[in-house]
Amino acid sequence: MEISEAIKRAKENDQKAFNYLLDLFWDDVYGFQLKRIQNENDAEDVTIQTFSKAFDKIETFDDGFKFKTWLITISKNIHIDLLRKEKNSITQIISKNDGDLFQVLDESPSPEDKLITEQHLAKLLRDIKKLKPHYQEVINLRYFQELSYKEISKELDEPINNVKVKLLRAKKLLAEIIRKK
Repeated sequence: MEISEAIKRAKENDQKAFNYLLDLFWDDVYGFQLKRIQNENDAEDVTIQTFSKAFDKIETFDDGFKFKTWLITISKNIHIDLLRKEKNSITQIISKNDGDLFQVLDESPSPEDKLITEQHLAKLLRDIKKLKPHYQEVINLRYFQELSYKEISKELDEPINNVKVKLLRAKKLLAEIIRKK
């Protein structure tokens, strides 16, 4: 069976065509997600969701595109949606008390923060210079100019979440550089 024939038959609800497409493209979608997620179980879950959604919406597939590309796009979008949901669930309201809403915000120093503050300033500056310029900038704004996330966001003209992620990444990279010494 050819791919175009299988797609045509799948659009007519032929179970063998669905099985054929699943067998043919499973490794491609699973491999794509495994590279992104780096967790076999999660990659498998997203792959299953991808085929489920693709088969539910198979009638919307445009034959002008490659089926594999369509599947990968669906898979990528499912993963992005999961990441958004995960991020939102982390920032969700933790508890309610007499109608008042509270969010938990951990401002305590992380291990990376402690490592950074324990280093001698001159050594630290040399290590910071090893980071990419955009990471150097966010470290400088946060720790040397002591700007808040909101102020950094305005300074860089980026959303606060991007600033937080960039700073987290910069701290992790800097901590790795420091640990290697």
